[in-house]
Amino acid sequence: MGWMREETGLGKRAANYVPLTPLSHLQRAALVFADREALVYGNTRLSYGRYYRRVSRLASALTKVGVEPGDVVATILPNVPAQSEAAFGVPACGAILNTINTRLDVDTVTYILEHGEAKVALVDSQFLPLAMEALEIMETEPPLIIEVPDTEAGIAGIGEQQDYEDFLATGDPEFPWVLPQDEWESLALNYTSGTTGRPKGVVYHHRGTYLMTMGTPISWELPLFMRYLQIVPLFHCNGWNHTWMMPALGGTVVCCRDITAENIYDAIANEGVTHFGGAPIVLNMLVNARQEDRKPFDHTVEVFTAGAPPAPATLAAIGKLGFNVKQVYGLTETYGHVTECIWDDAWNDLPDDEQAAIKARQGVAFPMMEDVTVVDENMCQVPADGATQGEIVMRGNAVMKGYLKNPRATEKAFAGGYFHSEDLAIQHPDGSIQISDRAKDIIISGGENISSVEVEGALMHHPAVNLCAVVAKPDEKWGEVPCAFVELKEGEQADEVDIIAFTRQRLAGFKCPKHVIFQELPKTSTGKIQKFELRKLAKAL
Repeated sequence: MGWMREETGLGKRAANYVPLTPLSHLQRAALVFADREALVYGNTRLSYGRYYRRVSRLASALTKVGVEPGDVVATILPNVPAQSEAAFGVPACGAILNTINTRLDVDTVTYILEHGEAKVALVDSQFLPLAMEALEIMETEPPLIIEVPDTEAGIAGIGEQQDYEDFLATGDPEFPWVLPQDEWESLALNYTSGTTGRPKGVVYHHRGTYLMTMGTPISWELPLFMRYLQIVPLFHCNGWNHTWMMPALGGTVVCCRDITAENIYDAIANEGVTHFGGAPIVLNMLVNARQEDRKPFDHTVEVFTAGAPPAPATLAAIGKLGFNVKQVYGLTETYGHVTECIWDDAWNDLPDDEQAAIKARQGVAFPMMEDVTVVDENMCQVPADGATQGEIVMRGNAVMKGYLKNPRATEKAFAGGYFHSEDLAIQHPDGSIQISDRAKDIIISGGENISSVEVEGALMHHPAVNLCAVVAKPDEKWGEVPCAFVELKEGEQADEVDIIAFTRQRLAGFKCPKHVIFQELPKTSTGKIQKFELRKLAKAL
């Protein structure tokens, strides 16, 4: 063992150590897959060779306007090619990418631009008025705005700011990329939803992102040359890191600006899409699509779903339409998905409803994670009995560096050597986890804990229910009672008495909604139902 202690001549050097970064995927693809289709958007078709040169031009152009390594470059873009180009072009000049949610209000956009200290912002023409309003009220140095028109969608440029294509033309297609000297260097800055205060800035590093792009193909069993429909917004966990992953597989990204059932079915039928990721609301949209919006296809489409626990009824329905759905789970702080529901062939003979219930589990850790488990308030492992509830915690390479300029929140999130999700779950004997609820969404009625997820799962079996959400309503007698907000399918009818009676067939009486409100549900840009808005409504009833 003596030679192992000394390690004479066995140190790191250029030949045997390179800092991990997802930028290497596109550099390789530009050589190995130069003529293969990389990006598709309407009539826009980019080969990997052209994609690489445009990314290099962007990196060069940013450098010419004063962007230096460590600076932040923001985007306010939907899922259009410029957003994918920014995913590589911004870090290729050593800068940090900050993709901003296009549905945020001007006050929050202003806060993010100030907090992240963006030097430049690439802005879609549709959202340029929002950006310019934010600049007017900023108290710090505003970023340079580059306008990105979308001719494919018929959205012309306003013309008051420099045009994106003109900006690219100032760049050098042979620009030498600025690769990280340390894989811990920051790659991206993402902001949490901020529903209970100012959003927190989540910082990703090159190492974690690279390992996400390696772990995902293993877990999703991805083939070379897959065709991926970009539904998950790139401002949401950078599209679960899939844009950075695709060049490693020589795959094709099919951009999707507007997420509709018609556009998804068109992309599958006309562009041969084989894979996509999306929230359960997207699955529900496909299940309930109008017949005229559907297009026939003859291959199985593989789907990752995450964002909220999917209703078993939705999973059972979409499986019959040619989609094979795998449940995954993660947070902004974990670069997106870090657990998966791995299917066991022993479950194939179970009844369909039992199979759908298993598919709704959040599952076990991805291979790039060290540990994902469920613990009690003392950080002790809960029994894996499928009943004892605790908090999901995790540790591994796909966990954020921390919260920008917020050391107190960072220390709290990492207490005990794990990242704390604040999601409540049970753990099954096979180790798979299943979310019970968000801690803040548990309803405590007469001293009994009621899982809103469980009640919602029962409601989704009702044939007239399209979407639903259950929140706590203050009650003088019980403290809190379940209140259901229900969005009905087009052309369907139901009333409060009917809905409550239906849930009583599936749940204990105290778990059933005591009030049912019929309305369209407020949603985030990623399809999550905004329960904080519904809690306000329930409180006011």
